[in-house]
Formats: sequence, structure tokens, C-alpha cells
Amino acid sequence: MKTIISLLFLGLLSTSVSAQANDWSLIVLGMAQDAGYPQAGCKKSCCEAYWKGENPKQHATCLALLNEKSKEAWLFEATPDIKDQIHALDTLGYQLSGIFLTHAHIGHYAGLIHLGREVMGTKNIPVYAMPKMKSFLENNGPWSQLVSLNNIELKELKNEEAILLNGTTKVTPFLVPHRDEYSETVGYKITGPNQSTLFIPDINKWETWDKDLADEVNKVDYALLDASFFKDGELVGRDMSKIPHPFTSETMELLKALPAKEKSKVHFIHFNHTNPALFDSPERNQVFEKGFNIVKEGQVIGL
Repeated sequence: MKTIISLLFLGLLSTSVSAQANDWSLIVLGMAQDAGYPQAGCKKSCCEAYWKGENPKQHATCLALLNEKSKEAWLFEATPDIKDQIHALDTLGYQLSGIFLTHAHIGHYAGLIHLGREVMGTKNIPVYAMPKMKSFLENNGPWSQLVSLNNIELKELKNEEAILLNGTTKVTPFLVPHRDEYSETVGYKITGPNQSTLFIPDINKWETWDKDLADEVNKVDYALLDASFFKDGELVGRDMSKIPHPFTSETMELLKALPAKEKSKVHFIHFNHTNPALFDSPERNQVFEKGFNIVKEGQVIGL
């Protein structure tokens, strides 16, 4: 038996996705880098294509963990596009029950402002964060007001220690190297009754991580990995070594020896507006030809 889920973002995107009926699932509510697509101030052809009506809007990277029985939903990231993403949950009949944050870069926590008294005025929404991230929110406005007014209730995470949701699904944070100006950075392993998913939207080069990427892919059923940039030179006039994400091309090269079944687990996410693989292009075709995948908004992953 299959469940058909239709997701509508303000008429900009309509996607129908089939997923095996399951109490637990993940849904992709965004796949772009922090600023989404198009990006403010971009006059390049990549974003001009949106204003000309040639490409659809893409929301900042966000997942929602859904429980079909309880109709609870936990967001992974509080993005600048959170209003659309919460609307998607409302449309699907789910109640926001918590938010897991990865780090303090704008695309991953700035959406918390919508929980405050100027907008939603929420009551004690659990927000899961690592110690430095928690301290950053507690001690810096306007985030500290969310805490003092009990709009959010901060829940401290610990590296490699799982949070159990409804007794059946585990969310395990793990530290990854990144530009940690204000907080540490984590990825998450989300383990349901039947399947598991790795979520790493932001990381420095893979060789700086203390784990082997191929081994980690082998341990899960899906791996949603940082695809900010496709290759070096993509940002003309900028030293891309100062923005040390793994290039999509590098990740594919690193994992090229994996069997086809293992490579197909990899779904790229967190695309910068300049990454040509975000839309139809030779680079996008290359991803699929090499046996890898790209997430799409509205995609459902059964757990």
C-alpha cells in the first residue's frame, strides 16, 4: 500500500511523491544553501533565470521528521524560509513538535525569529542544540528573548548521544568540522524502525572529518550530503579555499569505488545558487550518470 503526499509551496512548487506507508518518514522541505534560490543581490545568469520564469524557487535546506500516528513533526533546521515550511506541515496535517539545529549559520537557525511574539508567539517549542549553540541562543538577542518569553525550550544535545522520539525513532547528533564562528556544527543520523538516514548539510572537506565517509554511507539507507558547490572556480573572483565545503565532484570521486547500490544511497542537498547541478545541466546529468542522486522538494524517505 502506498501513500501519496502532495506538497504545495505557495503555488511555486507542486510535487507528488510516493512512499511506502510507514509511521515514520522524512520529507525534504528545502534543498538550497542558506540563502535559498534565487539569492538576494545575485545578478548572475543562475538567478536571472528565476526572475525570467525559467527556474522554480528552491527553499533553504530543511527536513521534517513526520510521525503518521501522532501527526507530530520535527524540523531539521530553522531556515529563513520557515514560514513556507511550517505551512507545508500544516497543509499535510502535522503539528510542529520540535526543531533540531545543526549550527549557527543563517540558513540553519535564523527562522527561529518567526517563533517569537511578533509572529507565532509559540509556547515552549523544544529546540535541540549542542552546548555552544545553546549558549549562543541564550546569550544573544533576539534569540535570548525567545528563551526568556518561553517561546522556545532549549534542549541540550551531546555528541553521539541519541534523542529518542516516541520510543521508536532515534536522532543522533555527531560533530563535523566547519567554520564554527558562533557554535559547533553537527550532522544527524536519523534512525527509524526500519531505515536510517545520514544528514550532513554543512561540512569542511571530507578529509578533515575523523570518520570515513564511505564507511558511514555503508551504515545507513540514505545519505543526504553537502553539495554547496560543484567544483573549484565556481565563484568567480573568490578564493574557494576560504569556503571549504566538499565539492560535489570531489564527493563523487571519493565514493566512486562504492558498489552501485551504495552510491545510490547518496542524495546531494544544500546547493548554492551557483551550483549548476541545482537545475538541468551537464553537471546535473553527471551526478545521475555516476550513480548518485539529488534530493527534490517534497521527496519522502520512509523510516
